[in-house]
Amino acid sequence: MNLLVATDGSKYGRWALNWVANLPFAKSVRVMVLHVLDFRTLRAPRGPFLSQAEDERYRQKEIQRMEARSAKALKEANQQFASLKLKGMVRKEQGAVAPTILQRAPKRGGLLVVGSQGLDALDRFMLGSVSTELIQHATCPVLVVKNEAALVRRIILATDGAPASAKALKFVLAKFQPDRSTGKDGRVPIHVIVIHVLPFSHYQELEEVRKLLKRSVVRKLIQAGFTAEAVCQLGKPAGAIMKVASKHRADLIVMGAQGLGAIARFLLGSVSKKVVQHSSCSVLVVR
Repeated sequence: MNLLVATDGSKYGRWALNWVANLPFAKSVRVMVLHVLDFRTLRAPRGPFLSQAEDERYRQKEIQRMEARSAKALKEANQQFASLKLKGMVRKEQGAVAPTILQRAPKRGGLLVVGSQGLDALDRFMLGSVSTELIQHATCPVLVVKNEAALVRRIILATDGAPASAKALKFVLAKFQPDRSTGKDGRVPIHVIVIHVLPFSHYQELEEVRKLLKRSVVRKLIQAGFTAEAVCQLGKPAGAIMKVASKHRADLIVMGAQGLGAIARFLLGSVSKKVVQHSSCSVLVVR
């Protein structure tokens, strides 16, 4: 599988690459680390009455500052890439950050990995400013990294019965191995909590949905080697998903990019944005 990891030299960019090394991929992956330098984000001159010559000197100074920081980011990325023993390459390009990343992003069978925040709000060269655009327009799944990489032990899989939810389940079954190493040749299954949220319902309906999930989604996960359980709740989808993730100390939330429709009011297309923005753990949006 091909992966693209976007980095800007911030800790979130470094975390993104570490996540790639820690994810339980079932097969080997090939990684491109992409650093985009966007001179359109140059800071404006600090004085309103600068001469043309002063304006140009300031502009050249800012260009040198950005190039120096870019060189530092590339050097650190190459060092990290080598230390993690990943297969692939580190690449630098110039242009608008989000469009350039999207142009280089892998197709549907790949994965795009991006940090949730970047270096400096004043520069507007921050991964946080483009992550929303990436999950909206990328044709492949997008992992938005929110924290330092850790061994994945518990996954929250959000589902609403829509095709995008089915794709999220398929991604977990096809791309992730169902267990992780404990050292000394030992392995333990990865636990998946399958959550379905109903905006309005009764307890009896919740039980019916939970039984349905156990017969379908949970059974498929267990047959693949994961351990799994079904959780059904009432409430607002985004809040409920994050609450369950916090309660179970999830390492990763996996969800579809789109939901059933406006009538159902369970739109993973809008819910995923809220979860990506407000979740304390990393989020994988599958489309």
